[in-house]
Amino acid sequence: MIKQKQFDKTLIRERIAKRAEQEIVSGSYVNLGIGMPTMVANYIQTGKEVVLQSENGLLGIGRFPYEQEVDPDLINAGKETVTAITGASYFSSAESFAMIRGGHIDLAILGGMEVSEKGDLANWMIPGKMIKGMGGAMDLVHGAKKIVVIMDHVNKQGEAKILKSCTLPLTGKNVVNRIITDRAVIDVEDKGLVLVEVAEGFSIEEIMESTEAALHVSESIQIGTY
Repeated sequence: MIKQKQFDKTLIRERIAKRAEQEIVSGSYVNLGIGMPTMVANYIQTGKEVVLQSENGLLGIGRFPYEQEVDPDLINAGKETVTAITGASYFSSAESFAMIRGGHIDLAILGGMEVSEKGDLANWMIPGKMIKGMGGAMDLVHGAKKIVVIMDHVNKQGEAKILKSCTLPLTGKNVVNRIITDRAVIDVEDKGLVLVEVAEGFSIEEIMESTEAALHVSESIQIGTY
């Protein structure tokens, strides 16, 4: 078990979301998964032309609404109220998944429970717990051109979530391109996991200690970048 540093949970989620926003290229079509990934919409930089897509049939998601802007009929796939940008369009779930399966989504930013050293992702269920279903995760990991997973580096018990092999049911095998946690940015490459950035307040040694899977350290590693 890894000793955890104490940080404000909200600030941690904001830090991860802001770093994840840097993965978005202007002009791209992006799907933000349920949970923490939806926060990324609030941090999209002014000047970036980005179209956010939701599995429930909305192309052109905006930021979360202020209280006076809430429309209970306008929600994302996580059933959270959202806003829509100028030019947004609405359609059926069938058309939405045709976009995903057809390879029209440039980037999907998804949450994760576990990621393996080979880029396997487990993010949809914990055995024995009641769930509503997988949702669009299985389609996204195979249909989107790039998959970025954002999550805490360790679980509530201080145990690693980046593993040699996932222990939870898989969403997809060999699908993750990049992992962004509260501690580090890690790329999934043919040779294994490569540590490319270390978050402020942590060291390379601490990242290695809190990661079960083997890590290669990039020659151009950046320290304290977010």
